[in-house]
Amino acid sequence: METEIELKFFVSPEFSSQLLSKISQAKILQQSSRMLGNIYFDTPDQILRQHDIGLRVRRFDDVFVQTLKTAGRVVAGLHQRPEYNAETNGTDPDLSLHPADAWPESFVVADVQQQLMPLFSTDFERQQWLIAMPDGSQIELAFDQGDVSTNGLTDPICEVELELKSGQTDALFTLARELCTDGGMRLGSLSKAARGYRLASGYQGDAITTLDFMPLRADESVETVFVRTLEHALDHWHRHEQIYAERQDANALIQIKQALGLIRQVFVLFGGMIPRRASALLRQELQWLEGELDWLEEAASIEQLLADKAYMLRKLNAQKVLVKQLHERQEALPDEEAMLALMQSSRYCNLLLDLSRWILSRGWQPFLDDKGRTKLAGSVKPYADATLARSWQELQDVFPAERQLDRVEYCDQQPRLIRNLMSGLCFANLYDEDKRAGFRMPWLDLLRGIEDLRQLEPIRTLLADHQEDDLVQMEKWLERREESLLHAMNQTRHIGIELSPYWP
Repeated sequence: METEIELKFFVSPEFSSQLLSKISQAKILQQSSRMLGNIYFDTPDQILRQHDIGLRVRRFDDVFVQTLKTAGRVVAGLHQRPEYNAETNGTDPDLSLHPADAWPESFVVADVQQQLMPLFSTDFERQQWLIAMPDGSQIELAFDQGDVSTNGLTDPICEVELELKSGQTDALFTLARELCTDGGMRLGSLSKAARGYRLASGYQGDAITTLDFMPLRADESVETVFVRTLEHALDHWHRHEQIYAERQDANALIQIKQALGLIRQVFVLFGGMIPRRASALLRQELQWLEGELDWLEEAASIEQLLADKAYMLRKLNAQKVLVKQLHERQEALPDEEAMLALMQSSRYCNLLLDLSRWILSRGWQPFLDDKGRTKLAGSVKPYADATLARSWQELQDVFPAERQLDRVEYCDQQPRLIRNLMSGLCFANLYDEDKRAGFRMPWLDLLRGIEDLRQLEPIRTLLADHQEDDLVQMEKWLERREESLLHAMNQTRHIGIELSPYWP
């Protein structure tokens, strides 16, 4: 058995000239080009896929190699999977060629063997270079161009793969950073096999989902939860990046921004143990990317105001003028092409690479003192209790029950409320589900109220462009809507303040 460790990137066919230019500067040990034909197999009910197992027979130069890949780990484009290879006589798979301990305990290999059928194929040209890195590591760089095909359907392949053949994983990231200096590369979490399964099943696209609670145990260490939460957020980010690349749905960008917010909040939550300087560069770049997505809130507000032929604005005399102004503002916001270019930019790619590298190499550990190491090794439950208690006190301080809050005060506290809810998200599964849900509900409602308030901001920014009569009407319209929202929000806030915490 070998453990395949590789970084995968999606590129355009035009990237080849850029790639060749970069390779010319490297120390090449071997170079080759060949056509590879691959057939992937599974049972009718896809029992292998259910266990995250891939089975293929590859043909090259009249040689047939059967490969079994078992469940592994993917962190923002870095794939780590156990791999078993065996030479065979043809394209018919023979599961007995792989050791018994390669299979899950519940598998009846003989039964699976009888049901195997070809599901899809991948055929591509692979240009390949073995590169010697300065630290002594050797990396195989492959540029693949071809197609995934099944039942008359095809999906183009154009990928760059970096596979560690010997040496340190860190060398993969070093080479990747050099290759993406001029942009044009997007880290890929989907393998060719995953794309084949999608094609074979009539895949119509993943659903956009909100950040979910992460399974936790009270006896897990603080450091384990820190790592798993970062990986959870990174997975959410990368999944929705793929969705956006496929169908340019702005809601996927909103989820990417949510993931960025969670990552930044994780750095805050564990900042008492992990010095800020350990993550300084990452936090700087995360803040940059959040800034690149700041327009999403305005875009969502404009879209809501224009919904149903601007029904919300129907009572305003200036409706037609407002609609025209809102459309003009909408057109001035970043478009799909700009967002796709951002995802293939050098800075974006490097941020993902650096974050993945930092997580995998435990990049915070050199910055720890003995006290920090001891705290990180401790059980997460007491730490979560104390963290949520501090966060709750902050909410009580900024949303006091004894006075009313206005629009500006609510909007100013929106980031703090989001951070508080993110803290609860990190530790949610350590606590009773019903109590937790009941406590969070009014604060989630309050957040939605603030979002509704901010939805009116595009109208407020246009007030100065209108004549006095229309201006007075628009101001009264805004005032009525704000008063209604603030009344409901103040009631919700009082309900939230009076609730008993769900943690000890």
